[in-house]
Amino acid sequence: MKRFKSKYTGLQRRKAKAGYLFILPFIIGFLAFMVKPFFQSLYMSFCNVELTAGSFTPIWQGLTNYIYCFRVDPEFNRLLVEEISRMMVYSVAILIFSFFVALILNQEFKGRALVRAIFFLPVILSSGVIIGLDSNNQLMANLANTIESSTQGISITDGLETILRTAGVGTRAFETVFDLIDNIYDVAVASGIQIIIFLTGLQTIPSAMYEAAEIEGCTKWESLWKITFPMISSLLLVNWIYTVIDFSMRSDNQVIEKIQTVMIDQLNYGAASAMSWVYFVLILAFVGVTSLIINKGVYYYD
Repeated sequence: MKRFKSKYTGLQRRKAKAGYLFILPFIIGFLAFMVKPFFQSLYMSFCNVELTAGSFTPIWQGLTNYIYCFRVDPEFNRLLVEEISRMMVYSVAILIFSFFVALILNQEFKGRALVRAIFFLPVILSSGVIIGLDSNNQLMANLANTIESSTQGISITDGLETILRTAGVGTRAFETVFDLIDNIYDVAVASGIQIIIFLTGLQTIPSAMYEAAEIEGCTKWESLWKITFPMISSLLLVNWIYTVIDFSMRSDNQVIEKIQTVMIDQLNYGAASAMSWVYFVLILAFVGVTSLIINKGVYYYD
């Protein structure tokens, strides 16, 4: 027993070393290129930055920039609330979408490899170059206009929303659902990595567990919640953290656009740094709190 324990500890140690080797390039890059700007931006958030030819001079002024963010700027508080709320809704939608797509792709059917490759395309499409082509491509814009004109402005979701509102059923929850349906393309594009992670976890579940459950009379629905979901619950936490961080850095993030406007157009580096740190701390706190909540329901197994 003692020998088995020491062997197990050695295996875990080798796995840990392999993990550190994989993240070593990131650690080196962070220490070499990001540590200094990281602390410079923190210091600048407490300073009034005066720009001169080829340099800048930070002048310490305490919490003035943070007071400006919360009490003077007319948009920052509203944008923070809107973006964090949108991040929560879309992150949940992305996780649900990617989980059920992974369940489908894990089934055996003809052309499964091709379908998996198609669903991996969002990972390629989410690269900076392709996103630029997608957003600035005149051909795509003309195609969208053609589709819109051919449907004569008819929208199923708008029609259904109008019916529900007329019947007195339309609420904020329905508006959120309709907004997600209208933006299903964005949800699919942001789900590529999550689908792969969930699919990898599903493939590690032994088929003998499902066979034993079926012999005991367990239905497919019960197997989903009693076997599948607990076995990949640890990956749910990983995907949640990745999704929140990925969404907080999207190119259409209004808080990021606000920070860029203050920094580039207004040349107010101090206020922009303060806004960045407020947003960073809020996202970090949100990830920490939600991770602790999700971690309570995570099932870990060897």
